[in-house]
Amino acid sequence: MTMTSTVKFAQSRPRGRKIARLTTDLWLVVAVIVVTLGIASQRPQLLDAVNIATVLKSFSIMVVMVLGLTWVIASGKIDVSFMQVAALSNMICAYALAQGWSWGGAIVVALMAGALVGLINGWLVASMRLPALIVTISTAGICASIAAALGKGTVIRIADPGPLEPLLQPALGGAVPMIVVPVLLIAAVAWFVQERLSFGRYIYALGQNEAAVRAVGVPVVKLTIILFALSGVSSALAGVLLASSLSSGQPMIGGPFLINGLTVVLLGGMMVRVGKPNILGTLTATLFIGVLFSGATLLGLPDFQRQIIQGVLLLTGLIVATIAASHHGARTAGQ
Repeated sequence: MTMTSTVKFAQSRPRGRKIARLTTDLWLVVAVIVVTLGIASQRPQLLDAVNIATVLKSFSIMVVMVLGLTWVIASGKIDVSFMQVAALSNMICAYALAQGWSWGGAIVVALMAGALVGLINGWLVASMRLPALIVTISTAGICASIAAALGKGTVIRIADPGPLEPLLQPALGGAVPMIVVPVLLIAAVAWFVQERLSFGRYIYALGQNEAAVRAVGVPVVKLTIILFALSGVSSALAGVLLASSLSSGQPMIGGPFLINGLTVVLLGGMMVRVGKPNILGTLTATLFIGVLFSGATLLGLPDFQRQIIQGVLLLTGLIVATIAASHHGARTAGQ
């Protein structure tokens, strides 16, 4: 009798660990489904092709903007200049087009500007040992000022949305913009790099113990500069996409992206690898926020209520993920 109970208990432990791990990994996916079905039951328009296309376009642009940011935060640093880098590249692209440049030239210059800001951020943080928060707040202000100066405080209209415009239009079944395909491919590559290559392991290790990483010979300064540069380039690419999507350069466009960008990265860090921002988590969290905001609009909720709901759901998700992770850790320790 006792032996049978012991065997059953031993068999139940792996099953319990698997359930805890699945809960930790997939809770945000479940949240996306539950929120989607809940809102759709009240507002079926949420699942209309036009609305799905709008959500997926916003999803794609946000994912591009925060892919690099995900790696920066995973490495234990912070970059709050990403949204103003996007605004700067957005304005540089529009300004270059207004001066008669081709779309190709305007895109290259905009991406180079993002890379330059990222390199400066990385150099100041890694080589000069300055606090990343202070550095990126400063560069964000500079980028915002330059963006405003380019348009003299006003919007720069773009007559031709350029070669990127077809990617932003609904194509697959009238509900899925083509931009989703390359964005998911880029995200898949980023996931492979972060989860399967030494580069990704170094990113995680930096976030845990930079001194130990430095002690084993990893070029921490070079790695940090690369991460900030990638964040700058991905933000700049999002700015270019916004220029094509809005047919304009808008100097104040960066502000609303700050909270949303940080939220999706930090919220995404509460699944798959709890406490560690990761690509799959960022993708899922971005979709979650997109559905939430679209549903709030359809429900007619004012902005402050939307922010309250976002905060409550974020807090609930963090609690669920933390409890699941603690349960999983306790089970593992009990082996």
